[in-house]
Amino acid sequence: MHILDISIMILYFSVLIIVGVIGSKRAKTADDFIVAGRNLGHFMYLSCLAAVILGGASTLGTAKLGYQFGISGIWLVVMIGLGIIAIGLFLTNKIFNLRVLTISEMLEKRYSSQTRLISALVSVIYTFMLTVTQVIGMGTILHVLAGWNLTVSMIVGGGIVLFYTILGGMWSVTMTDVVQFVIMTIGIFFIMLPMSISKAGGWGSLKENLPASHFELGKIGGETIFQYFLLFTLGVVVGQDIWQRLFTARTKAVSRGGTIGAGLYSVFYAIAISIIGMCAFIILPDLGDPQNAFTSIAMETLPVGLLGVVIASVVSALMSTASGTLLASSTLVVNDIIKKYIGPKMSERQFLKTSRITTLTIGVLAIIVSIWIQDILVALDVAYAILSGAVFFPIILGFFWKRVTATAAFYSILASMIAIIIGLVVNGPSSTQPILYGLATSFVVITTITLLSSNDDHKSESEVKQDIKGKADMDTMAN
Repeated sequence: MHILDISIMILYFSVLIIVGVIGSKRAKTADDFIVAGRNLGHFMYLSCLAAVILGGASTLGTAKLGYQFGISGIWLVVMIGLGIIAIGLFLTNKIFNLRVLTISEMLEKRYSSQTRLISALVSVIYTFMLTVTQVIGMGTILHVLAGWNLTVSMIVGGGIVLFYTILGGMWSVTMTDVVQFVIMTIGIFFIMLPMSISKAGGWGSLKENLPASHFELGKIGGETIFQYFLLFTLGVVVGQDIWQRLFTARTKAVSRGGTIGAGLYSVFYAIAISIIGMCAFIILPDLGDPQNAFTSIAMETLPVGLLGVVIASVVSALMSTASGTLLASSTLVVNDIIKKYIGPKMSERQFLKTSRITTLTIGVLAIIVSIWIQDILVALDVAYAILSGAVFFPIILGFFWKRVTATAAFYSILASMIAIIIGLVVNGPSSTQPILYGLATSFVVITTITLLSSNDDHKSESEVKQDIKGKADMDTMAN
């Protein structure tokens, strides 16, 4: 890698750190640190949401799938985009009115404190594993391009994200995400995509030299597409990292429009990265590890200078997701476990200090686990299987079926977690079965216990609304 490209990347990292420091000056309250003061407008909100959902698996993973399966590689990210669009169409108004900090806090209002605790534990595992996937991705890129040891590469990439996230929380993450969104858009759509197609000989060359099956949307297999739906479409709908971004919107209009826009952006991103992977199949037909498809074609295709910009764009995608999921993990631990059970009377200053310490601890652990796993798609499958299978039905039915009881929700999460873990051990992390076990168990338990419960056990819709209104009133009084 040329010294100019390395200099561009170092300059980019420096800009992120500076922007993170600037953002830290705005993080004066818990709401500032966790949800950016609930004050983001349309562009900042869309940028941040798109940046958090399009990370290492979306970029490196989709390029790998494009290399192996052609245009059918779009399905991983398309399913993420469909989940985001579904949130925008059906849930943003409900979520915006909650005025909470976490999904688990909402579940306590709807069900019970026990449900809050167990859902927080599930969501922490999910957000933690997503952070791991991004650190693996950053390490892979730096390892291939800079020639650094893979462990060192993960420590450097993860360490930079950890530094600016600790400084300013969501404000630092937001400001760096806007920069990252612009860089990744330019790098992928305006540099990497057209130059990859050109290097491969144009679109005609792709159609002539690629197997015909590379242009079939279903080549990857119906079972895999269905697995992606279960993992990613259902997963993002109930993901704390996604909800935490929704809480940052200034108005309902910003929340709804920005969410749908970010989902549509994801679909176009999926198409672009899959085509880049297809180009890599022609340019580098004997590539040893398809996971390196994106970085390898970048090195083969791009001239000095532009390579640095494109690599910065990919690192942007990973860093933005890593910072968001890292912050989501620490928020769940501090807000739903530490504050709830250990320090219910902690002051604003103590909350901020605890949040920074927790973020540091989780970040260090994520780097350690990344070094141990080193497979980005395996880590992603584990993360979404645990989340989608365990908490999807308690959250969605909690919104749309007023009869669901607290007991039903609690045992649904507990039973489905056990089913998922057994499935992961027996069938492996890449199997569809664990999430099916989890979803089936969750649905059967929650519906059975609810239907067998007496009317006295049901929290009415008016009681739920009153809980939410009470929280909003308390927030207003506090401000």
